[in-house]
Amino acid sequence: MGLLSKKDAKLITDPLADNNPITIQVLGICSALAITAELKASLVMAIAVLFVMGVGNVVISLIRNLIPSKIRIIVQLIVVASLVIIVDQVLKAYAYELSKTLSVFVGLIITNCIIMGRFEAFALGNGPWRAFLDGIGNAVGYGVILIIVGFFRELLGSGTLFGIPVLGDAIEKTGLYSTGYENNGFMLMPPMALIIVGLLIWVQRSRNKDLIED
Repeated sequence: MGLLSKKDAKLITDPLADNNPITIQVLGICSALAITAELKASLVMAIAVLFVMGVGNVVISLIRNLIPSKIRIIVQLIVVASLVIIVDQVLKAYAYELSKTLSVFVGLIITNCIIMGRFEAFALGNGPWRAFLDGIGNAVGYGVILIIVGFFRELLGSGTLFGIPVLGDAIEKTGLYSTGYENNGFMLMPPMALIIVGLLIWVQRSRNKDLIED
């Protein structure tokens, strides 16, 4: 962060901890529930949102003085929809099977309240550089939670990581050895994502008492 001022650096570091979009602002929960049964899907969604938020914030910031106030939401939707289409086409071209797994959830990035919220709350009132940092910071904060949830759900639910057998029934099927652990199918159900996010919120707030509401 040596190249950044303290004020700019906080745009990246704050969403990673004390102002995380998922655990503190409680935004973007739908994707955390829907696509985190596989670590690969979680990672790809995190990268997709990183691209959309980073580029989208810059675009909105560059045209902020040209957007009539009455249609700003429509303009924001057009920008994010265009970027999501690019992501969707890239996935279909280079990772078709994964694009089918993510299917409709890539399109739902358009209505991700984290993205629209940062467009409205930050990009419209700040220059391109700060808007870019804000977009990257919030996207990384969002992505880290997705990856953590995806890691535990796939590991304990399927016994794999990135589809590679590492635990329980999955590795026993390879004939290497028996682990004595049976995969827990409940981990693959959407409610488990919510429980893991709840545990992350509990850990975060137990480490920082300032986050506990009176």
